[in-house]
Amino acid sequence: MKAIIFSAGLGTRLKHLSENCPKALVKVNGSPLLWHAINKLIATGVEQIVVNTHHFSEQVVDYVYSNKWEVPISISNESDLLLDTGGGLLKASDFLKDASTIIAYNVDILSSIDLLEVIKYHNTNSALATLVVRDRKTSRYLLFDKAMGLSGWKNFDTGIEIIATEQYRNSSPFAFSGIQILSPLIFEKITETGKFSITKLYLRLAESEKIIGYYDQSDFWIDAGKPEQIEIAEKHLKQRNA
Repeated sequence: MKAIIFSAGLGTRLKHLSENCPKALVKVNGSPLLWHAINKLIATGVEQIVVNTHHFSEQVVDYVYSNKWEVPISISNESDLLLDTGGGLLKASDFLKDASTIIAYNVDILSSIDLLEVIKYHNTNSALATLVVRDRKTSRYLLFDKAMGLSGWKNFDTGIEIIATEQYRNSSPFAFSGIQILSPLIFEKITETGKFSITKLYLRLAESEKIIGYYDQSDFWIDAGKPEQIEIAEKHLKQRNA
């Protein structure tokens, strides 16, 4: 089992916190977001991790290679061109394609979710990709049918929608949580090149492949992508560790 940590984003929502460092190295409770993500994945049992980089890439590289980790960690450098999540996954394929299972984890996500339960769900359903989702307020939602098969996407603020399957009109909206479980067979299905969104890849594949949602009801999840969310995360983690 291997993992990719998506950490190449510019971190613009973090404002002053990411002016001189990448989002991945912004600290929560004294440790970088990347540290939290790496240790979450190590605790799940991954055997190798690849971290993609772009913004202040050299700082992430220095951090990874100046620390001792329990598993090998590689870098997928996107300094020349930020490839988005789909392109980032494809660029890291040489690190990942021989894995039995792949966990894709956004670096700014802090969560108490049991990833082993998600992996079990993914394998039981023989899915190509399992997207962790929650019932929370946002503007952009993934749509899932009654069997939690991906059927579409909609921005409820603008009304823009992408219909993936005929079950779309009878589907329920859920917010994506930044965590995915993938079969390495995904690489055989990718025809896109360069910079592209992994969400659009899933929407294209949903008609013919098993792209499913896992409804996460764990007690803690936060996207630590804004200064105020960093503060909330710190308070919560201190309470959990008290």
